[in-house]
Order: sequence, then C-alpha cells, then structure tokens
Amino acid sequence: MYLTIKTIHMTCALISFVGFLFRSYLMVIESRWLNHKVVLITPHVIDTCFLTSGAAMAFMVNFGLFNQFWLTSKITLLMCYLFFAGMALNRGRTKSIRVASFFAAVATFGYIVGIAVNKTPVSWFS
Repeated sequence: MYLTIKTIHMTCALISFVGFLFRSYLMVIESRWLNHKVVLITPHVIDTCFLTSGAAMAFMVNFGLFNQFWLTSKITLLMCYLFFAGMALNRGRTKSIRVASFFAAVATFGYIVGIAVNKTPVSWFS
C-alpha cells in the first residue's frame, strides 16, 4: 500500500511541475488559454491529490513533523515553492518579476526533489 501511495505522490509531483512549466510558458507568450477553465481547475485537483498522498505516507510511517528534520525542510520549501509559483503565474507585477520567480520556483522544486531522494535537508549537496 505504501509503495502505491508513494507512486501516486511522485506522479502527482511530476504532473504538477510539468503543469507549472506549461502554465509559465502560456504566461510568457501571453496566451488566452491561461484563463481557460481547465487550465485553472486542473492544478488544484492534481495538487490536492499530491498533498493528500504525501500526508498519507507521513502518517503510514508515523513521521513526526519535527522529528524528521528533512521532512520539515521539505514542507517549508514547499511553501516557498508555492509562493514563487504564485508570483510567477499571476501575482508578479512585471514580466521580469514573473520570470525571476519562475527560476526561483524551478530551483526550489529541484532542491525539494533532492531532499526527498536523499532524506537530508542538504539535498543534492550531501
């Protein structure tokens, strides 16, 4: 059961990130598709599945949030990623702020993946 939920979690993470890249592309080219109902609703459905599966995995292995520092780091960086993604897609006032936020979001996501793979807060630098 754990491996099934982990697979769902990793798949949702990948789909969510690819969706972010796609929506960022639509933002850069100023496409009207960015405001299409499917493009607006789908990320919320995927992210809900992603976060639910992550919480289910944490409960299945009885992780304490502050007992596992790598997990605490991962959750904190997830909040940073959401901030940068929000700035990149619609909250940035100028296109240069949005582009800078895009790169910050991509770097944060890469760091989160490193934490998940290595189970240490130093991510890929361990």
